[in-house]
Amino acid sequence: MHHFSYTGSNLHCESVDLAAVAQLYGTPTYVYSAATMADNYNRIINGLGDLDVHVCYAVKANSSIAVLRHFANLGAGFDLVSGGELRRVLAAGAGLTHSVFAGVGKSEAEIRLALESGIRAFHVESEPELIRINHVAGKLGVKAAISFRINPDVDALTHAKTNTGKADNKFGIPIAQAAAAYAAAAEYPNIAIRGVQMHIGSQLTSIAPFVEATEKLAALAEELKARHDIEYISVGGGIGIVYQDALESGASKWWDDQPEATRPITPESYGAALAPILKPLGLKVLVEPGRFMVGNAGVLLAQVEYLKRGQGKNFLILDAGMNDLMRPAMYDSYHQVVPLRRNTSRPAITADIVGPICETGDCFAKDRDIQQLGEGEHVAFMSAGAYGYTMASRYNSRCMPAEVLVHGATFDLINARETFDNMIAGENIPAFLK
Repeated sequence: MHHFSYTGSNLHCESVDLAAVAQLYGTPTYVYSAATMADNYNRIINGLGDLDVHVCYAVKANSSIAVLRHFANLGAGFDLVSGGELRRVLAAGAGLTHSVFAGVGKSEAEIRLALESGIRAFHVESEPELIRINHVAGKLGVKAAISFRINPDVDALTHAKTNTGKADNKFGIPIAQAAAAYAAAAEYPNIAIRGVQMHIGSQLTSIAPFVEATEKLAALAEELKARHDIEYISVGGGIGIVYQDALESGASKWWDDQPEATRPITPESYGAALAPILKPLGLKVLVEPGRFMVGNAGVLLAQVEYLKRGQGKNFLILDAGMNDLMRPAMYDSYHQVVPLRRNTSRPAITADIVGPICETGDCFAKDRDIQQLGEGEHVAFMSAGAYGYTMASRYNSRCMPAEVLVHGATFDLINARETFDNMIAGENIPAFLK
C-alpha cells in the first residue's frame, strides 16, 4: 500500500498535487511520502506478532538525512554498510546504539568511527575482518560487539545481481564454517559475541527462500545461544515491492483482485511464515528492510522534452536520464510511468521512454503504452523511492536531482538540486596548465 493516487485528473502524493511540486522545484525531482514510510515501518513490526522485534532500516536504499530522521523518530535503528552512511545517521541526529554495521570491506577508519560512535554491533563477513576489528578495538581499549553474517547457501530466486545468500556470492561466512568461526571469535580479547545474522538478497517475491534460510539460521542460533549466549538473531531484509501496476497497488481492491498465487509478499505473510520458526529461540529478532520501507514511498518526477516520431518507433524523451534513475539500465528493471495530469480523451501511444544521456542504454521502457504527451508536460516514475537517488550520478556532467518530502498537505525541499558550481567546487587546474 502507498499514498499516491489520482484526485480527479491530477496525481497526488498524500494530499499534495505533484504538479505543484514540479512547478515549484523543477525536474528531475524525487518525491517521498512520509505516511507510506510510517505505514511500512509499523506493518513490519506488527507482521511479526509478539516477537521482540527491532527494525534496522537499510540506509543504502535511501540515505536522505530527512528520511533517516523520520525512521529514527519512528523508533528504527539502522543497517549501515559504509562510514559515509554512519555519518549520515549521525547528521540526522540519530544515535547508533540500535544500529549495526555490515559490509564485506570495512576499513580500519570505518571500524574506529563505528566504535567511537557507539555502534550496537558489527556484522562480520570474514575472519580477516574479525582480526581487524579486534585490533582496532584493542587500540581504543574497548570490546567490539559482533555477529557473524552467515551465508546459508540459499537461492533467493531474485535478480543475479541482488542475490547474496548463495555459496558463490562474496557475502558472509559459509554456514558449515560458522561454529568454528564463533569458537575462534570467543578467544579474541577485544571481541564480544552478540548474535547471528544473514541477508540472502533483495526484491524477493517468494516466501520459500526466506523460510529455507531462516530454518537453517535458527538451527545454528539455537546452538550459538547454548555455547555463546547470543542475544539476537537477524534475518536481514529482502521483501520485494510492487513495480508492475505500482500505482494501482495503492488501493485495497487491487490486492483483492490478484490471484492468490501471484500476490506479492507482505509483512503479514512474511511474519506468518517466519514467526513460528523464530519464536522458540527466545531471542530478540532484528530485521533489516530497505527497499520495502521506501521503494513504493517515492516517485521520480520528470518533464517531457520531445515526442520524437521515428521510422516505425516513437520516442518520449524526458529530462531525467539514467544518471537520475539507474535501475532500468543496470538491472533491466521495470518502473511504471504515469502522467501527472491524466486526460482520458487523449489517445494512447506506444513509445520508448528515454532520457537525454548519450548512451543507447539510457532507456527506461521499450514499446510502452502511455497517454500521448507533449513538450513541457510531466510524468512520474512509480516505485522510485529505493535505489533511486542513492545510485544517481553526475554522468554527462548532469547535476544531481532534488528531493522533496510530503507530509499530509505540506511538502518540503529536503535536498536542493545540485548547481554546476557545487559540482566543480572540489576541482582545480594545476599551475603547470595555466
